[in-house]
Amino acid sequence: MTKNVLVCGAGGFIGSHLVQRLKNEGAWVRGVDLKYPEYSRTVADEFVIGDLRDQEIVHKLYDRRFDEVYQLAADMGGAGYIFTGEHDADVMHNSASINLNVLHCGHKSGNLGKIFYSSSACIYPEYNQLDPQNPKCSEDSAYPAAPDSEYGWEKLFSERLYLSYARNYGIPVRIARFHNIFGPEGTWKGGKEKAPAALCRKVAETTDGGEIEIWGDGEQTRSFLYIDECINGVRKLMDSNFQGPVNIGSEEMVTINQLAQMIAKIAEKMVTLKHIEGPLGVRGRNSDNRLIRQELNWAPDAPLTDGLAKTYLWVKSQVEELK
Repeated sequence: MTKNVLVCGAGGFIGSHLVQRLKNEGAWVRGVDLKYPEYSRTVADEFVIGDLRDQEIVHKLYDRRFDEVYQLAADMGGAGYIFTGEHDADVMHNSASINLNVLHCGHKSGNLGKIFYSSSACIYPEYNQLDPQNPKCSEDSAYPAAPDSEYGWEKLFSERLYLSYARNYGIPVRIARFHNIFGPEGTWKGGKEKAPAALCRKVAETTDGGEIEIWGDGEQTRSFLYIDECINGVRKLMDSNFQGPVNIGSEEMVTINQLAQMIAKIAEKMVTLKHIEGPLGVRGRNSDNRLIRQELNWAPDAPLTDGLAKTYLWVKSQVEELK
């Protein structure tokens, strides 16, 4: 029998890639978002343009039984959006409203099967991420809670919301904490792009021997997971009996300076890094994959450079189209 799936946030980067995977697996997919995917060529069988903050709209989505629901919709962006503090109220209100509606209406409808929630590494305490070479991001380190942003606080609240519905109403939930997902067909300009896409754009826009800007001293560390690897982890989690929360990320930690130079090498360009003031987030962050290896026998397959090469070529093509 064909599996019915609802993807909330299907117009976004991860959501649109997930729709492609589910369609390839033979599922019937209903997507919902404020907008259609900007770049993806594969769309859901049915795409609803709707605001998930509106409970009436969400209620109408559950007009049939859904074997799986994926809740990826959120008000989010890169460091230039999340860490300035200028969008905190909107981030918390919008994302919390979406999660409350998706769970409440799904439960009341009786048509909600298994539900996946995309949390974030931003829930981890800032006090465990001060040393860029030794961040602590194991799942059990989330408490005492001290996320580095209001975005992280909302994600942590919503984790507890989903776990509460699982306890009180028996809804099978699956929760993953994403660590810096990147790849083609994602936001690459405009202020909401994340570091890999932003640096790919900067390198693509500069000439050989040119200069690109880096926020801070560039020694802050991160790990980055390619989108296909992310979807593999999500599908593995949904097909399992493990609830989570669990990290889905890479353990290949690099500094932002190293990331920039990796992209420059892919582009076969020499670049100079100019360090400027800007929002930084935590000093160090790296996925701890011990739990997901133990429970799901999962880990990323490819090195960071493989995904960066694909992403750079795509961003470069976008830059060239605007010339």
